[in-house]
Amino acid sequence: MIVPVLAAPLGPNVLIESRATLQENFFPPGGGKPYDHRHFIGVTYIQADYLATPHLTVVGGYFLTPFGTYNERLGPIWISNFQDFPLIYAIGAMQGSVLGGQVRGNAYSNSHVSLDYAAYYSGHSSNEQIVSQHATGGKFEAHFPKQQLEVGYSFGRVLQGTHSNSNGFHVWWTPQQLPLKIRSEYAHGIHSQGYWIETDYRLSKFGGENSLIGRIEPVFRMQQTFRNSAGSDGLPGQDTQRADFGLSYHLPHEFRIKTSYARQFTSGGNKNIWETGIVYRFLTPTWKGSK
Repeated sequence: MIVPVLAAPLGPNVLIESRATLQENFFPPGGGKPYDHRHFIGVTYIQADYLATPHLTVVGGYFLTPFGTYNERLGPIWISNFQDFPLIYAIGAMQGSVLGGQVRGNAYSNSHVSLDYAAYYSGHSSNEQIVSQHATGGKFEAHFPKQQLEVGYSFGRVLQGTHSNSNGFHVWWTPQQLPLKIRSEYAHGIHSQGYWIETDYRLSKFGGENSLIGRIEPVFRMQQTFRNSAGSDGLPGQDTQRADFGLSYHLPHEFRIKTSYARQFTSGGNKNIWETGIVYRFLTPTWKGSK
């Protein structure tokens, strides 16, 4: 999988952003036949950002839905601890991206608290690359820098077909004294609800981040979903519990090995899930900037 990202400034106030996915899958078709393959190319987002004031950024185009934290912050493969998204990801995500307009920024900040906001309105699109629902929503976050704590609320409403609401809450804690991160989200949709809690601890206390042991980062995620009613919403069809155990090893030059084991429990049967991947991230200027 290749995930190219573009960030192109046009003057001091305008930024063009885009991300895409190029993926090639190889799989055994069965019956003793040789491996087959399938490719996928998709646009994740393509947008223009106008920095109107220090407290307001106006966004237009096809952008990531501002609901919860995973979609905007943890979704890229070079950031996420696990290779698959949480089970509740589809709640409020509006298929991940929407086509329309958005305003976001910092409403207020001082040494004790910082308040951020985002609000959007999107139209319907059935284009193969630009799939969008007619919807509206946004989120509000409060950051407490001294405690390294963040809490937030998200809201989304589908305005096409059967109108429905989605609500979400999240709590993040990243203490300064420890190389520890604790992240959590809860989301409630028309058919399902659930939560996930994820934590990781980089063993950098043992000789520093570049030591043999300091490159190791154990991760853990617990998640549950609860089915409220029958419906197609991208979540499991029955109540589900899942525990993910992972290990990341940070190699030099932005290489990372990620491996994980998950045990999933449902009324329809239990199963094990094993995943392993190698991630490499690099940055390069497209053209030279002017001094």
